[in-house]
Amino acid sequence: MIGISKLYCGTVEPSDALRYGRKSKRLPSHLLQFSEDKKPVVVWNVTKRCNLRCAHCYAQADQLPTEGELSTEEGKRLLDDLAAFGCPVVLFSGGEPLMRPDIFELAAYAVEKGMRAVISTNGTLITPGVARELKKIGLSYVGISLDGMEDVNDAFRGVKGAFRRALEGIEACKEAGIKVGLRFTINKRNVHDVPAMFELVEKLEIPRICFYHLVYAGRGSDLMKEDLSHEETRRVVDLIIDRTADLHRRGKPTEVLTVDNHADGPYVYLRLLRENPARAAEVLELLRMNEGNNSGRGIGCISWDGSVHADQFWRHYSFGNVRERPFSVIWTDLSNPLMRMLKDKKKYVKGRCRSCRWLDICGGNFRVRAEAATGDLWAPDPACYLTDEEIGLTGGVE
Repeated sequence: MIGISKLYCGTVEPSDALRYGRKSKRLPSHLLQFSEDKKPVVVWNVTKRCNLRCAHCYAQADQLPTEGELSTEEGKRLLDDLAAFGCPVVLFSGGEPLMRPDIFELAAYAVEKGMRAVISTNGTLITPGVARELKKIGLSYVGISLDGMEDVNDAFRGVKGAFRRALEGIEACKEAGIKVGLRFTINKRNVHDVPAMFELVEKLEIPRICFYHLVYAGRGSDLMKEDLSHEETRRVVDLIIDRTADLHRRGKPTEVLTVDNHADGPYVYLRLLRENPARAAEVLELLRMNEGNNSGRGIGCISWDGSVHADQFWRHYSFGNVRERPFSVIWTDLSNPLMRMLKDKKKYVKGRCRSCRWLDICGGNFRVRAEAATGDLWAPDPACYLTDEEIGLTGGVE
């Protein structure tokens, strides 16, 4: 997760994170990515059920009843363990988490245990009543997925009317006083709608938008050929930077992030090195705190059946099940070779990643994407768009 507004627009300084000792429990949510202890943010896919059928769904969700879901009581025991372990955030996801009848009870319980609870949703089921209930239980944030304007989004989501119902969900959250943001997964089908998403954010006064790079997992694997080229990626990242800066210049400081491609960090730094060297030095310090990809370390995933994964995209490999051992035990059990390697993945990456000058900042990027594209989870991430010169293989910039 790369905070474009934090880094490029200077809304966060290195001293902001240092002031809190860089401990997950102390840091405000907007500084969590700079924590030192890297207590995992946990994505809990509470159900596989969903009322939509999105083309890029990593969970391959559908409308069928989900067998083997953790019960309410099992879920509360899980949340007890996560709280005791020090997990700062639980992200309730799916499928569509609002299709689970006890979602309010579980989210409220997470808040009671001292964790921040957020929901990732398609937004189509958020009525004013649902929004008021989410506000009442103390939900920190609602992330609503839109993958383009109306025609593009509805085609992507597989259901006509999904766009309009999501906008109604956004308005319901705003009226209830809940912080709401957008989630947009970039690919060839929708990249032309990025400017329109900025216009939508400004028009509706939405305080946050996250642009996700495509990860080849679940149904997202079928879109591998629709991922952007390296040059297209560079253009859209520049566009995101430019539009973010424009909002801030006009007194509309929207929080803008890119997610799932840690090459964005060095790319922002190198651009600032040309434009604003003093700010570039501060950004480099923040990127070092961030440490890049944290799959298996600073982020983890629990499936609807209790299986534990390195992140929400790594569903083909489970480290164990919370029905048999607590998450905290599974997460710290380094007798599992892959868990041990992910805790310090920089030792194991190959090719240009191993020689990259930004390895400490990028963290080797997405291993699951490298595995999907090459069959080797330690191969270079094919979505890295930095040139050999930029990563220091041909005498690049100091």
